[in-house]
Amino acid sequence: MKLYLATTNAHKIVELESMLEDAGLGYEVHGADTLGGMPPVVEDQDTFTGNALKKARALAERLPEDGIALADDSGICIDAFDGAPGVYSARYAGEGASDEANLVKLISEMETVPDGQRGGRFVCRLAAVSATGQEAVFEGEIEGEILRERRGQNGFGYDPVFKPIGRNRTTAEMAPEEKAAISHRGRAMRAFTDWLSSFAQEL
Repeated sequence: MKLYLATTNAHKIVELESMLEDAGLGYEVHGADTLGGMPPVVEDQDTFTGNALKKARALAERLPEDGIALADDSGICIDAFDGAPGVYSARYAGEGASDEANLVKLISEMETVPDGQRGGRFVCRLAAVSATGQEAVFEGEIEGEILRERRGQNGFGYDPVFKPIGRNRTTAEMAPEEKAAISHRGRAMRAFTDWLSSFAQEL
């Protein structure tokens, strides 16, 4: 069985590949480039699940018979903003915005949010679509606090200002394996690998 990652985000590819390797499942992991590239997908759904499935389904059309497309849609949801930026997290500062631009905008927009009201969560949905049409979605979330200033050099996206509840460091201050153990993507990935083990036995 071969897994194909339905993303062009280099940071997500590194994280997902590392998590799959740590799971020790022994399956081949490939980027979408090995199938001719990721098909163009307009992420116009209003839920993380909808966007993840749309991306996985698009790549699944190019899969070999033993392939599974795995797509991630994730973002940050701020309590004070009624859950925004949510599905728009990657383009919070505009279409094609960089991680830096999105982070700068979030810090600026939250400047007037008082301490004690700066809660939020990272949300991840992983969608798996097999070459034979089976579909499944896996969820992961982590609650935290949005800091006023960035801390740490690891991770990507909004990691430098996200401090998980019960932790004294941001996810950007954590080593990759520590972050994966508690993160939204790590939790979704563990659910996926549990499903994948059962799915493989049914083949």
